[in-house]
Amino acid sequence: MKKVLSIDGGGIKGVFPASFLATLEESIGENIGDYFDLIVGTSTGGIIALGLASGMSAKDILGFYENEGPNIFKGNRLLKTMRWISVAKYSEEPLDLALKKCFGDKRIGECKTRVMIPSLNLDTGEVHIYKTAHHERFKNDYKKTIVEAARATSAAPTFFRSMITEKGISLVDGGIWANNPVGPAVVEAIGVLGWQKGEFTVLSIGCTSEPFSVDWGRKRGLGLGYWGLKLVDTFMSGQSSQSLGTAMLLAGHENVYRYDVMMSKNRFALDGIKGINSLKGLGDSEARKALPELENIFFKEKAEPFIPFYQLKMQAV
Repeated sequence: MKKVLSIDGGGIKGVFPASFLATLEESIGENIGDYFDLIVGTSTGGIIALGLASGMSAKDILGFYENEGPNIFKGNRLLKTMRWISVAKYSEEPLDLALKKCFGDKRIGECKTRVMIPSLNLDTGEVHIYKTAHHERFKNDYKKTIVEAARATSAAPTFFRSMITEKGISLVDGGIWANNPVGPAVVEAIGVLGWQKGEFTVLSIGCTSEPFSVDWGRKRGLGLGYWGLKLVDTFMSGQSSQSLGTAMLLAGHENVYRYDVMMSKNRFALDGIKGINSLKGLGDSEARKALPELENIFFKEKAEPFIPFYQLKMQAV
């Protein structure tokens, strides 16, 4: 049975899935990334996915958030919010430095597990997805640095400037179209890798959620002044629901395991570094409850070694 791991976007709230995975990892006693055949992540989930696929432990990834998060989202919140009106809320330099410190010059081709990282091309409006060479058509991305993919998928509009590649492509956060990437993950498994329904299981982890509500917008024809503050929550909620529904339809409801926690409104923010310890504790407690269900499904045996297509061709010569 093949196994897929999907991790949502959510800024510093990525501490939750990182902690969740670290607690599972502590129980199984080995790097959790070794147990999955495909790892997909968007934005902060993309950073986690790339870390796991490149051989990092979930514990070390959690440490990345604890150590680097306060530097990435540093500064006075009030002053940052005032700056936010006209320019990106944060400088991208601390994020760039943190990613380079974490991944160095590693290439996507060095990943031990198949990986898929969504972003969006601002020049064309088309999706831009970084992938390992897990299909013969994928001939370029494995040469790219992990830092490039991580920076592209986490370049959240209004929070950070877009990421400009060496080729001049302007890329932004994959959360624009796949903040919950479990649907695209299952499409990749079936449409690209050729895995059939019933041949794989999926573990999908969120970054905590809030109750959805548009209040007066449900019944009244309100304008930009009202909807301007509600649109992001609205399309994020719709995208996540659609993505999860797609995954369950294609893979089978019984083969998709979704873990997320509904929190009160504004309990955690995308840049709320004061919530790091609470998110860590929440991830730990939820993983402890989930372990009995997950251990026999996902962690009885490791995934088969991943061999990129360009290496298979070399072996065949």
